[in-house]
Amino acid sequence: MQTQTLGQFIIEKQKDFPYSKGELSRLLRDIGIAAKIVHREVNKAGLVEILGETGDINVQGEAVKKLDVFANNQFIAALKAGGECCAIASEENEDIIPIDTVSSKGARYVVAFDPLDGSSNIDVNVSVGTIFSIYRRLSLSGPGTLEDFLQPGTELVAAGYVIYGSSTMLMYTTGKGVNGFTLDPSIGEFCLSHPNIKTPSDGAIYSLNEGNHLHFPEGVKKYIKYCQEEDKATNRPYSSRYIGSGVADFHRNLLKGGIFIYPTTTKSPKGKLRLLYECNPLAFIIEQAGGKATDGRKRILDIPITELHQRTPLFIGSPEMVEKVMEFMVKYPV
Repeated sequence: MQTQTLGQFIIEKQKDFPYSKGELSRLLRDIGIAAKIVHREVNKAGLVEILGETGDINVQGEAVKKLDVFANNQFIAALKAGGECCAIASEENEDIIPIDTVSSKGARYVVAFDPLDGSSNIDVNVSVGTIFSIYRRLSLSGPGTLEDFLQPGTELVAAGYVIYGSSTMLMYTTGKGVNGFTLDPSIGEFCLSHPNIKTPSDGAIYSLNEGNHLHFPEGVKKYIKYCQEEDKATNRPYSSRYIGSGVADFHRNLLKGGIFIYPTTTKSPKGKLRLLYECNPLAFIIEQAGGKATDGRKRILDIPITELHQRTPLFIGSPEMVEKVMEFMVKYPV
């Protein structure tokens, strides 16, 4: 069976976008190039001076890891050099990064990304990842503007993530299903390994930080209790699996079935995950794979976005599990 690379696959699927002249294909290629560079550094962590913190605090109020900075710089550089987007928004930067170069003139897309999700785990060799999303610009010309990013998830053109683990994988969707590619280091190419992914309609894994149980909404507490009860008819109790790296938890549940929950807490009443950088792209992916994503009551992709670093709770995964937890959130609204 012939191996199909990411580049070949993207070109083959380009016909699905009659309005595109290849810009989106090249943009996805640029993201793939940056991912390979980050993969190289992740796999050298411990051998080079890339571990630990820089001593800085980012816009989210979190300690910045050296690899955060490296990944952020690599994706920004690749996207700028590619010339297919007119602005970039990164979780690590307070403001957008407009691009005003000769090669980017006429660019029709903007890109938002979380350069290294779960980076607190890199020092202990746990999987981390990159999440990205692509929107068609709203502004008419010149460098991109803030308005270009303040679009609901329903307007996404493409989204995906890269997981750097025992192998490095890139998963993406352009609204026509989800496909996964595994990096073959021997040839330096992402190769199609998981075509047309469909998440199981139900699962037996729930993923959340139960250490925050005291601060959870009542509906989440009741759902956790439901997951832990013994009931053969519904294959309970479920397994609790929480890595603490959002991409890794999401990836496992996407393939095996399950639900990932990051609810509001008394400490974070608006939620903690970022709508633009994390929740919208993951919601787009899970829906294309047959799953669901909500904030506990409404669909993630329908949430209006008014701030670049807007936060939201997230309930995402197998549709039957998401629907069940939503029943608890409605029944126990406090």
